[in-house]
Amino acid sequence: MTEASDLTLEEKASLTSGADFWTTKAIERLGVPSIMVTDGPHGLRKQAGASDHLGIADSVPATCFPPAVGIGSSFDPELIERVGAAIGVEAAIEDVAVVLGPGINIKRSPLCGRNFEYFSEDPIVSGMLGAASVRGIQSQGVGTSLKHFAANNQEHDRMRSSSDVDPRPLREIYLRGFERVVKDAAPWTVMCSYNKLNGVWTSEDPWLLTSVLRDEWGFDGMVVSDWGAVNDRIAGIAAGLDLEMPASGGRTDAQLVAAVQNGELDEKVLDVAASRALQLVRRAGERLAVDGPLDIVAHHALAREAAGRSIVLLKNEGGVLPLVPSQKVAVIGAFATEPRFQGAGSSLINPTRVDAALDALREVGGDAVSYAPGFAVKGGAIAASGRSADDLCDEAVAAASAAEVAVVFLGLPASQESEGFDREHIDLPAEQLAVLDAVVAANPNTVVVLSNGGVVALPFADRVPAIVETWLLGQAGGGAVADVLYGAVNPSGKLTETVPVRLEDNPSYGNFPGEFGHVRYGEGLLVGYRWYDAKDLQVTYPFGHGLSYTTFAYGDATASVRDGDIVVTLGVTNTGDRDGREIVQAYTSLPGSLVQRAPRELKAFASVAVAAGETVPVELVIRREDLAYWDVRVDRFVVEGGEYVIEVGASSRDIRSSATVGLEGDAVRLPLDMNSSIGEVMAHPFAGPIVQQALAGLAEPQDAAGASMMEGDGMEKMMASFPIGRIVGFPGIPVTREQIEQLIAGANAQG
Repeated sequence: MTEASDLTLEEKASLTSGADFWTTKAIERLGVPSIMVTDGPHGLRKQAGASDHLGIADSVPATCFPPAVGIGSSFDPELIERVGAAIGVEAAIEDVAVVLGPGINIKRSPLCGRNFEYFSEDPIVSGMLGAASVRGIQSQGVGTSLKHFAANNQEHDRMRSSSDVDPRPLREIYLRGFERVVKDAAPWTVMCSYNKLNGVWTSEDPWLLTSVLRDEWGFDGMVVSDWGAVNDRIAGIAAGLDLEMPASGGRTDAQLVAAVQNGELDEKVLDVAASRALQLVRRAGERLAVDGPLDIVAHHALAREAAGRSIVLLKNEGGVLPLVPSQKVAVIGAFATEPRFQGAGSSLINPTRVDAALDALREVGGDAVSYAPGFAVKGGAIAASGRSADDLCDEAVAAASAAEVAVVFLGLPASQESEGFDREHIDLPAEQLAVLDAVVAANPNTVVVLSNGGVVALPFADRVPAIVETWLLGQAGGGAVADVLYGAVNPSGKLTETVPVRLEDNPSYGNFPGEFGHVRYGEGLLVGYRWYDAKDLQVTYPFGHGLSYTTFAYGDATASVRDGDIVVTLGVTNTGDRDGREIVQAYTSLPGSLVQRAPRELKAFASVAVAAGETVPVELVIRREDLAYWDVRVDRFVVEGGEYVIEVGASSRDIRSSATVGLEGDAVRLPLDMNSSIGEVMAHPFAGPIVQQALAGLAEPQDAAGASMMEGDGMEKMMASFPIGRIVGFPGIPVTREQIEQLIAGANAQG
């Protein structure tokens, strides 16, 4: 077994940068092989030819599973773990050592061009689902690369800008999901992001890459750079960045060798990075060879199942859905034949096959299903035909008029959202909305089916009876849409992000995408639904929302403490006539908290299958550490004691049951000084009784006429925040500075 001590200085340095775009360097002298890493995270993108980043069309065929924006709506770690295992199998067949994913960055703004690769606006959802993906992929002996670490929440100027985030939101919102994945699933690698964090490049931030990631969280794998993220290689390796990707042509290897030789860099630092590189090679070598070929049919079936579970039924008035096979249905919209099923950029998969929704719908409805493209999508077949927009709209109206139900497929063209740039608005294309208006006028019985990688505004939400959010569903999405529309699959997906009425309502509005290289996270803790609830803003659809073809009743929730965690139990009853699946969500709040909190925060959830007429017991475990806030006074997480309110519901604004439970808090004892408030001193177990006794004999201050200057508890409130060192010399307070200093010294000595 090769160790870093067996390597020459030059060999150690060689292991810290790539051989080319996708592989690490080998050391033939010692039998250390090169290993390959490839893009993910919703499928394998292994280039078949030369390693150039843009060779997307040359990547080997692979199953394109639903991206995170879609499969995240399943709220189902078990399903995501199964998909991860399938991706791991495909990677193993192709002898890929590490899949670059999952991405778990927070959806701070709906404009982020890469939101289709991320799970949620909530860190608990992102962390739990990200951990499931890592477990699944790594179960096949293939590593993962958790990304993008950290605070990479936009594409605009992503390689230079600084994400300026205060300590509490940084810890509680933007790092919490990463911490969950690292501790629960132990990814083989973590990928640092391009951006700066509070003015420091993440690729050379020792606080982020070493103090937090390794010392606090216990990460024992390799830190790899995002491709081209290295700013200063010597500073980076000293900070904890082990592997620079892609290749530097030997330039940065030589820099490291020179830095060791001239004393700028301790060789022990290079030893550590080389040891981590060798560990990654060993892990990859422990996987047994996997013979192909890929079971394309089985993996496509899994992709269809996952896509069906990803679909969110936003609205279904009058039971217009599910469709009946004998109904005359007009399918309208080019997306029905030219599906938008994945995002653009480094995660673009070369799918093994692609299902179109129209074909799948006709497999069920046959000749009862008509079709009109309605509009053209840039680059699509309809656009190439040269037909006018008026002709396409007229054809759509005619089809809708002759049908019992119109199903209109709307969505965002690929050109409007991609890695590398952000959206400028959240509106659907005007020409699509114009076609919808005309169709609704001709046939009010209209179902809208959406295809989009990020949230879109829904100005028609009150004018159509049914809306189906399909996000991006991967290669089998067309079949999954037909499954849901005709009821073969009962929809169970729920929103992992809020659908706002207007972009201007979003908490990041005005602080996105920043200016002059800085992005101020001015909304602080109030990200996503936290903001909308705290500001009592109207939303189109709330976080956690999603309907079913059946209905669910929630029993009374009970909450208790077990091993420090809060355990919530209740029964969920399927009160309809169809088997279904409900995503039960538990939110917490702490009335009277010492610190700012959102009105409610998601802390646990479960996807529960419930047969028609049955009641299923549900247990939700809220981890104690997930209740902690970051205390800036002591720079650590603290659980505040008190009576927590647990709200269990079908969304953040559909609470069905609640319970309260008392939780003992963590002790936080700050050293006292002359600027400590009297309230803080009185809360101290040693100093408090002494001060309280001294204050008890003091008379309330009076004005010149002898009237009390304070009414009721006014004196107590004022004195609670009064620095104790400043009471010296006030009339009627016979305390010397020396006495206060002695009191403080005695209290601090007691701990």
